[in-house]
Amino acid sequence: MKLYNANFSPNALRVRAVAAELGIDFELIEVDLRGGDNRSADFLSINPNGKVPVLVDDDFVVWESRAINSYLASKKPERGLHPDDPKSRATVDQWLYWQAIHLGPAMQKLSFERFLKAKFGMGDPDQSVIDAERKNVDQFLAVLEIGLAGKDWIAGDLSVADFALASTFMYRAQSDISLDDLPNVAAWIERLEARRSWKDAFAPLGELLGL
Repeated sequence: MKLYNANFSPNALRVRAVAAELGIDFELIEVDLRGGDNRSADFLSINPNGKVPVLVDDDFVVWESRAINSYLASKKPERGLHPDDPKSRATVDQWLYWQAIHLGPAMQKLSFERFLKAKFGMGDPDQSVIDAERKNVDQFLAVLEIGLAGKDWIAGDLSVADFALASTFMYRAQSDISLDDLPNVAAWIERLEARRSWKDAFAPLGELLGL
């Protein structure tokens, strides 16, 4: 099994974390996005979108991080990271889609303007984008705060949804995103980040950031 990866990618991070949580090993292949590895003919033959991550398992190829994690979870169903019970799975999927459509894009745009632009020498922050996305982030974090009330994990038990959501927070410190007024979210992300699987998955990124 091979995982095409970029350490700065939150999408790749969530796959590394789920694989580590499940104890699934793979060959990690680093893709230099800035160097154009993802636009090569070889890479486009496995993902015509030119994006990471991509999982190759013998002759099976799957891209999109949430689909990859669903596939990985299916290899060890007893762990329950993507449960078979229809109601439980619907709850997990609800938060997966919500992260993909709402929280994830807002957090990533804010992180790009406040942190990644300078990190990669891509110009000055756009304050109008920061102002707009800050409002979106505040709105969506309030929803997550409500969703986590009285629970350790977003769908009740630990699931792929927790890892998807957590990957959205990877640059929160550098992007000045405070959780001081969100005790449920703060406790949840601390709980998730304390897991050995997350620490192992995050380590390559931590090295790049000097953390």
